[in-house]
Amino acid sequence: MKHHISQIDLNEILPEGYKSIILGAGCFWGVERKFWELPNVWLTSVGYAGGEIQNPTYEQVCYEETGHVEVVKVIFNPALISLNDILKKFWECHDPTQGNRQGNDRGTQYRSVVFCNNEEDIFIARKTQERYQASLKASNFGEITTEIKIFNKYFLAEEYHQQYLAKNPNGYCGIGGTGCSLEV
Repeated sequence: MKHHISQIDLNEILPEGYKSIILGAGCFWGVERKFWELPNVWLTSVGYAGGEIQNPTYEQVCYEETGHVEVVKVIFNPALISLNDILKKFWECHDPTQGNRQGNDRGTQYRSVVFCNNEEDIFIARKTQERYQASLKASNFGEITTEIKIFNKYFLAEEYHQQYLAKNPNGYCGIGGTGCSLEV
């Protein structure tokens, strides 16, 4: 399966020196677009992570209790774009205070998550969370509910979900931020 825009194979082995992070911020269609448009992001894909079953389908994630989240895998070269910059886009593109929903999209599959590869990245994610929480508090938002942890498995979503909004420019996108900013 290839990325609809870049034509890079979605199962491509990570180039040397590149990093990845798994982010959940609501419906993965809109979230993925935020990251494929970000300069110096090498590759994005949508999938499922954080749950209990192997190789879940979209229908299972949406209509069964799998524990999985709709997520975006972001692969980037840290020499060109920092993890802080990736996380700035993440925090600002959604409302991380809504628990198991984003706007009208409701359910555990829409919860806010940051799944990292190592403790160093978790430290960075938690630091950006603290700074963004201060920005949210100044604008009278509640507490961030984002789950931050080491991820275990990422399951690539079905082909028709990959880069969905590039294939369907007028497709549904319920993602919306808070209007608060994060200084990195």
